[in-house]
Amino acid sequence: MAKPTSAPAACHIFMMRAVTRSASVRRTDPLPPSKTPRPLLPLPAHTRIAIVGSGFSGLGAAIALSHEGYAEDLIILERRGGVGGTWYDNSYPGCRCDVVSNLYSFSFAPNPNWTETFSAQPEIERYLQATARRFGVLGKVAFGAALEEAAWDADRALWRIDTSRGSLTADFLIYGGGLLSEPFIPDIPGAASFAGKAFHSSQWDHGHDLTGRKVAIVGTGASTIQFLPVVQKSAGQVTLFQRTPPWIFPHLNRPTTALERAAYRLVPWTQKFSRARSYWMNEFLLGRLLIRNDVALGRIEGLARRFLARQVADPELRAKLTPTYTPGCKRLLQSNDYYPALQRPNVTVETEKIVEVQPGGVMTADGVLHEIDTIIYGTGFRTTNHPMAEKVRSADGRTLKDYWAQTGMRAFCGTTVPGFPNFFMLAGPNTGIGHTSLVVMIEAQVAHIVGAFRALRARGARQAEVLPEVLERWGADVQAKAAPTVWNSGGCSSWYLDDAGRNTTLWPDYTFRFIHKTRHFDPADYALSGSGSGAPTTAPEPVAARPSRGAASS
Repeated sequence: MAKPTSAPAACHIFMMRAVTRSASVRRTDPLPPSKTPRPLLPLPAHTRIAIVGSGFSGLGAAIALSHEGYAEDLIILERRGGVGGTWYDNSYPGCRCDVVSNLYSFSFAPNPNWTETFSAQPEIERYLQATARRFGVLGKVAFGAALEEAAWDADRALWRIDTSRGSLTADFLIYGGGLLSEPFIPDIPGAASFAGKAFHSSQWDHGHDLTGRKVAIVGTGASTIQFLPVVQKSAGQVTLFQRTPPWIFPHLNRPTTALERAAYRLVPWTQKFSRARSYWMNEFLLGRLLIRNDVALGRIEGLARRFLARQVADPELRAKLTPTYTPGCKRLLQSNDYYPALQRPNVTVETEKIVEVQPGGVMTADGVLHEIDTIIYGTGFRTTNHPMAEKVRSADGRTLKDYWAQTGMRAFCGTTVPGFPNFFMLAGPNTGIGHTSLVVMIEAQVAHIVGAFRALRARGARQAEVLPEVLERWGADVQAKAAPTVWNSGGCSSWYLDDAGRNTTLWPDYTFRFIHKTRHFDPADYALSGSGSGAPTTAPEPVAARPSRGAASS
């Protein structure tokens, strides 16, 4: 799956070392993990820290804060039946990460036993489950507890939280649900009248047999290019409704060798070196081109055109599949089997606009009714209008959506917003990346949050709220940096941009600069107030025994 999350870590990043090298995640068989519901953890009436989500963000925050001494003072609210976040939801056939495995993992929990250089969804989900178990936070997850609303109570200086399993209060609220968690399904006239089966790729109906079916696939994003080749093999007919073709490059995935896995286990610095090499290559080769909208993107386009020409001989189909925008303006995708699948006898690429869905099919602008019995939406996620913004309220009743109505989504370091004390976001506004792994951004944000807790504890305070002028400067700087990038000026519309054309999703600079700014918590950027020790109920572990800052190359 194309990075529903993505990430690296390098020199000068906040790193948490593994507690023990011997506890590395073990290789398991390739069968998908069980979705059997786990026993439900009772919700406490009150907790010091409530974390929403158990993907990379939520688990990363829980592990770091546990090792700061807050292990008994936190709970993870998870709406699903298991940990993994987007890697739990997205179980569609062919789902795979498009960031190398050594980079798409926690810096403090390397896995020497990745079976492929670019891991498939089941293996990433198992990695997150094993990491949660290994660092002792799996037992802190309250499954089936979807966030319904959270409101700041200024009189009591706490968050009142309503979930699908009941209510609780918390001194701190950390949102780790990510921006790629709410599927986007286009509002097509007549969609509700469709008599067949329809579902989004992130809500795959594994009980619906596609054998012999007439399948419509709507959208041509990162998920579609992975599941379409699988669907094509069993479906009777596949019609791909394409609005905008993506730029596609060869996928370099391969099985890892026994020698590589042995080296990673026995000589851990070899895996650290592999991770650092991947990070810096992404940063200074691809990252530089996208950030500067460099003329060298023309050479990238040439590579993609040659790949398309090698794989698609028919000039008419090749013309349909050729983008008209600068590479990188939309996600750069990787696949070796997408183009071949489109040329199978049972696949049709339809470029006419969908105007209506009828009970028996899909009508396009040219007046043709395409007979369909299954619709699969590969249409991405709600990023610039995430429903989370409607659920989090300040003391005066304003939601985050209200706060962002005029400015678009923004948060200091992608993490904090004025008027919402003791509220932190992970993988928030302008933390997405178009060239590397999101986990590096998440780890930098986690370091920022840990710094906030340390500052509160040192001052005997209980509230942290970013200053409005600090966010104003941050937001202005982000938008100024975004303007010349390929994402803003590459000639396309994408989910990176909101309705006003602002880039509220991606970080428009090198990630090491984000790391440098974010991992250091400067109390001068915040109003720290209220009385209270801020101390955890359990003492922190000795420094040598818990994850801490370490070498950037890990």
